[in-house]
Amino acid sequence: MIRSMTGFGRCETVINGREITVEIKSVNHRYFEFSCRTPRSYGFLDDKLKNYVNSRVSRGKIDMLVSIGASDEEPCDVTVNHQLVSGYINAFKEISEKYGIPNDVSAVSLSRFPDVFTVHKAPEDEDQITADVLSAAKIAVDAFVAMRETEGEKMKEDILSRANTILSVVGEIEERSPQTVAEYEQRLMERIKQTLAENDVKVDEQRVLTEVAVFADKVAVAEETVRLRSHFDQLSKFLEYDEPVGRKIDFIIQEMNRESNTIGSKVQDAILAHKVVDIKSEIEKIREQVQNIE
Repeated sequence: MIRSMTGFGRCETVINGREITVEIKSVNHRYFEFSCRTPRSYGFLDDKLKNYVNSRVSRGKIDMLVSIGASDEEPCDVTVNHQLVSGYINAFKEISEKYGIPNDVSAVSLSRFPDVFTVHKAPEDEDQITADVLSAAKIAVDAFVAMRETEGEKMKEDILSRANTILSVVGEIEERSPQTVAEYEQRLMERIKQTLAENDVKVDEQRVLTEVAVFADKVAVAEETVRLRSHFDQLSKFLEYDEPVGRKIDFIIQEMNRESNTIGSKVQDAILAHKVVDIKSEIEKIREQVQNIE
């Protein structure tokens, strides 16, 4: 299934008493580029999250944000720095005596000073945290991938619609091309007869046929239109693949553009020239879509 490289997914959940939020978003990029923001003490998650996302996504500039709350069951000890508290009390007493002001220090006021309390948290189980975060990440990535697939389906429909338009115009070119040769032969005969009539000279029909054959070979586009149709057959097959095909389709689009340029350089008919412009315009629109396909 075709996927867009643009997507967003989010999961906000509670696992093992811990609030976990995972957000993931992406834009188009030539390669896989992953950036993850996790809380300071959870840097060990970065590589694991990158590997997981890369197992689900092959291309795109991807940003992930992870928020992890404290567990309700996580033990936590708070100790008092008694030496520091004694120092603060003595300092307040000295200020009170020296300046004659009330010493209204309280336990609450003391607690507001830095380093009075020290919080000791029990070592966290990295394996459990990793499992919990990856569980939340899976939900976010599922939503993220689903969005990319939905966008990809719309892109596929647009590309196929434009491809059908191009093939229709190619058919018109194939139909019109032989007519330009016949019209050239007719114009050539008329010019030659008009010129030779003044000198009472007969027309060398063999010479005319040779000239027409040279022109026909010069403006023939059958090979290019056949290759162009072949490229569109490949494009249709790629759009049905279950693997990332953005780069392959991009290459096919380049080949299509090359064939249309060759046709444009060969045609010497205003009607055909306009049709080639239409083809190139549609190919460019397909190319723009392909830039965002994974």
